[in-house]
Amino acid sequence: MKTISIELDKNQFITILNKLNESDKLDIFNELKKSLFLKRFNELLKSLKTNDITLEEITKEVELVRKKRYENGKQIV
Repeated sequence: MKTISIELDKNQFITILNKLNESDKLDIFNELKKSLFLKRFNELLKSLKTNDITLEEITKEVELVRKKRYENGKQIV
């Protein structure tokens, strides 16, 4: 299989996309989603990262919630 390289600007690319049938557009859309997911997910993780809470504080909060649920008879089995 031979490979051909061409250069397109964004408007040319969009023009070509608009000429595709729905199935091909969906294929391209799904490929874009896959390729962008990891980048977007990592950006989300970075934005949520904080050093404001310690593991000890998380553990205390979890134990408090568990205790309240147990006392109220709402423990999860």
